[in-house]
Amino acid sequence: MSSGPDEYFEGDLRLESDKKLKEPDMYRVLLHNDHYSTMDFVVEVLMTVFHMPAAKATQIMLDVHKKGMGVCGVYIYDVAVTKVEQVHLMARERKFPLRSSYEKA
Repeated sequence: MSSGPDEYFEGDLRLESDKKLKEPDMYRVLLHNDHYSTMDFVVEVLMTVFHMPAAKATQIMLDVHKKGMGVCGVYIYDVAVTKVEQVHLMARERKFPLRSSYEKA
């Protein structure tokens, strides 16, 4: 007996499933420019929270500085929310007004 991708066997019963797994929605995490957070601090955040190498962190920091915002990465919802919270916590601890947000990708 062969079973297709949407059916499986449990004991002697043949069960069919019409459920398809849906890919999770993805969210872009953004950093927003301000006139107080230092470039060095922004690079540090990108390296610490987003685990970027220094060269990539510097490139994104320059996007934030020149374009007003930069994309830090694309994540599932829970991870995106956590990254935004980590940025805000780090900024508060260091007394910088750096802001982060997420948007549906």
